[in-house]
Amino acid sequence: MSRFVAITGVRDFESRVREAVSTALHGDLETLSPAILSGGPEDVFRQLTGAPPEVLILGPGVSEEDALKLATVFDLQYPEISLLLVAEPSPELVLRAMHAGIRDVLRPDIEVNDLRVLLERACLASASRRRGMSLPTDPGQERGRVIAVMSPKGGVGKTTVATNLAVGLGKVAPMSVVLVDLDLQFGDVASGLLLEPEHSITDAVHGIASQDSMVLKAFLTVHPAGIYALCAPRTPAEADYITGEHVSRLLEQLASEFKYVVVDTAPGLGEHVLATLEQATDGVWVCGMDVPSVRGLRKCFGVLKELQLMPQGRHTILNFADRKSGLSVQDVEATVGVPVDAVIPRSRTLPFSTNRGIPVLQATTRDAAAKGLKKLVDRFDPEWVSSPRTKLHRRVVVS
Repeated sequence: MSRFVAITGVRDFESRVREAVSTALHGDLETLSPAILSGGPEDVFRQLTGAPPEVLILGPGVSEEDALKLATVFDLQYPEISLLLVAEPSPELVLRAMHAGIRDVLRPDIEVNDLRVLLERACLASASRRRGMSLPTDPGQERGRVIAVMSPKGGVGKTTVATNLAVGLGKVAPMSVVLVDLDLQFGDVASGLLLEPEHSITDAVHGIASQDSMVLKAFLTVHPAGIYALCAPRTPAEADYITGEHVSRLLEQLASEFKYVVVDTAPGLGEHVLATLEQATDGVWVCGMDVPSVRGLRKCFGVLKELQLMPQGRHTILNFADRKSGLSVQDVEATVGVPVDAVIPRSRTLPFSTNRGIPVLQATTRDAAAKGLKKLVDRFDPEWVSSPRTKLHRRVVVS
């Protein structure tokens, strides 16, 4: 969980920080008196009730000299903590703050929305440094899993599966999951997660962001479930300016920074989908319980085998499962030629949760559909997979 500590004696500023944290950021806030600046990091930690923070905010209402001294010590001893200074900026102060390891200098009258953006970026910077400090020395272990959520046809609940998968993985690896909306013309991950992103994938694949992972992270949107999202372009026309090469480079960057990269693709096998499959470690195929959807999936598997683009990890999900459809799980398996790994029964809860923008795995809803989605998440949980009782393929039935 992202934690924020503010050293300030100004109640109005504290209220704005608390509002920014509570409305859009995953974490909590503790405030300390400016008197703590006379000590060092250990004095700060002794005053806290929980774990060390990810973001430390210095001011307003503190001595700039004391704040800079404390920041210098924090930067040397705890470089994984992002430092923010609240003061009237001047060229001289900004330069001194930079030398002290402070990430940003904020104006005391900063608005809540602007404050939220800067706190998001500070969290991203902190998470990146923490991962960098704990990365294994073997370069082959550094890359995260790229999970492509796919379907040959639309209308089978692919985005619902992708958003719930990302939220579920966020519980397995908090702040180490990013969801990418690669349905570039009509993607609706933002509405499915009740997000209002300031940036889109268009911003992320052009300019310096395509070369610098730290800049790229500034274009991600933080979700309260402890995941990040990179949402679709604002207009369908922007999709024309995003190529397969852009997609490949983007996924490479994200896989080097996050443990799980969940990609909600467009239906079919277009240029961007094929570029995703070249980077994917896992493919999650979502199929409806109807003949056109099942046949489409069979054709999709055939094409991918010919192109040799089938990811190493294959997961087949049967959505809208219903005995009254006239098909059984066995019928679907016989047609597509692979086992069905998870069944998501037809449910009233899923459409309702989608309309609310709160995935069922984020809420506390008890539902058969939620159980099916949880089984999908478990397939990517190292602890579950390594359990001696785990069977990756077992017979499933539709109730």
